[in-house]
Amino acid sequence: MEEITGEADYVNAPEGPADKKATRPDDTKKGSAPEGTVDTKASPPGLRFVLPIAVCWIILLAIMGLRIYLTSELSEDNAKQTAEILKLTSQKDGLTKQIQEMETNWNELNVSRAQWSINEYCKLGDVTQCRPCEMNWGYHEPSCYSINNVVPTKRLTWEEAREYCRALNADLAAAHNEREKNILLDYSLWSLGTNGHWIGLRVENGKWKWADGSDLTNSSWVDPPTEGHCALSVSVWFRTTWLSVSCDQKQQWICQKKALSV
Repeated sequence: MEEITGEADYVNAPEGPADKKATRPDDTKKGSAPEGTVDTKASPPGLRFVLPIAVCWIILLAIMGLRIYLTSELSEDNAKQTAEILKLTSQKDGLTKQIQEMETNWNELNVSRAQWSINEYCKLGDVTQCRPCEMNWGYHEPSCYSINNVVPTKRLTWEEAREYCRALNADLAAAHNEREKNILLDYSLWSLGTNGHWIGLRVENGKWKWADGSDLTNSSWVDPPTEGHCALSVSVWFRTTWLSVSCDQKQQWICQKKALSV
């Protein structure tokens, strides 16, 4: 009886709070996360695939943007290079045209000079009667000489006289040997009454030098060198000599050029 009464008391016992320890194992899922934490395994299955795809898209967009940028830069560089090439081509065409014009002018000038030479060196344009020197020039092989006996108001300094000769494709007369020296002295002798003629001899760096840059071969032909002096060929009492005078004096002069081979 006591045993039956005990079972009845158990069945009729009042309900109370559930004992946590009495919880049966099958009431919670196996492997569930502790209370207060997030179970990552409980995340939606697709999330694990979305993240890598998003990263791939970002990388792809970055690559496309870089490609567009580089393409733009290359296009700009190509445009600049093309413009530079066109500019250089235009300059080349301009230079080519200038060269062609210069060649044309040069050819025309050569023809003009040839005609001038025929008129100056040949009698009435007859090439069978050409002279070695131009009209009014004296011939002493291998050179032609022009004696400029001008009035005092038209006389020139040594430098001015040289420029005058050079404009005629000549230079102030020079004498590199005894024969050429005597030619210049003879011209001075036949120019009595003048104050002398400039020749192409002046002092440079303490030495007598000819206009062509060569040295005077015989120092006895003229006075010792003095800076700022040039040589003047004069005739005094039928005696010809070279004097050393200031290059700034205004005198007459003698030009010399190579004779024409005929």
